[in-house]
Amino acid sequence: MKFVNRSASIIVITKSDSAATAPAALDLLHESDEWATFPSNIVVDDERVETVKRLLFEHVKSPSLRHVKDPYMLLKLAKDIVKKLDRGNSPWTKWTGPREQLVESATACWIPTGDLQDHLNRMEKPKLSFSDVEQRLKAFAEERYSEYPRDELREGCLAVYEGEKTLGTEMPAIVGVLRDHIEKEEERLRQEQDEHFQQLREAEAAAAERRLLSGADCKWTPQQGTKDVYCRANGRLFRLTTTTDKRVELYRVEGLEAEKGALLGQYLRRGDATKAVAQIAYQPEFLR
Repeated sequence: MKFVNRSASIIVITKSDSAATAPAALDLLHESDEWATFPSNIVVDDERVETVKRLLFEHVKSPSLRHVKDPYMLLKLAKDIVKKLDRGNSPWTKWTGPREQLVESATACWIPTGDLQDHLNRMEKPKLSFSDVEQRLKAFAEERYSEYPRDELREGCLAVYEGEKTLGTEMPAIVGVLRDHIEKEEERLRQEQDEHFQQLREAEAAAAERRLLSGADCKWTPQQGTKDVYCRANGRLFRLTTTTDKRVELYRVEGLEAEKGALLGQYLRRGDATKAVAQIAYQPEFLR
């Protein structure tokens, strides 16, 4: 790396040494007053370095230090850099930036492939075949961190698409409408799933309590009206009480209503008490 006219802050990065010297160049710029603005006085003879430089400057222009250091944003930046560098060597020679951006956005939207093909061919040349578009959609869907079209959303997406198409909405706007629709539907499905799981947990808790009350052997089960949990092994009932120091005390009790019981031991975790019950339940009991 050669610094020419330090007062003018002109930096020349050559293709042979750009990888090693680019960090030093960025450090120099960071010390200058021009760091807050996109510098136009760095001369680079490698288009790849120029691409990386532009993406880095766009990232660090954020006024939020938390945003700059955010792991998710750094991952996104790394993906953007790799994508930009790979684009020049992409095997998909018919696909330019605008075409790829639209198709990538439409990957999860269930847009009819033929309609998408017609719009892409109106954008620019060369002409894309149906298979070109179909396989590019598939390739985007299979990429890591990409969105997959969900089968349960297909019918709704097609209905929204046909409605917007009838209104004369252009394809990029339809993609935006569909993505908003998918976001709302995914939130609805998530809430329904959470409610379903909650119902399953409540049903399992009710079944466990019925098993406890029936006198059958059971795992640790909460009992209404108390913070203690009970389990039964080999027909013997045990109670577990949490102490103020977060330890657990194991008692052998005669019934659920019994306030007292024989203290068998104190343990750090419930799992330790469970191991103890597995042994104690099958040992001879002495009269108390």
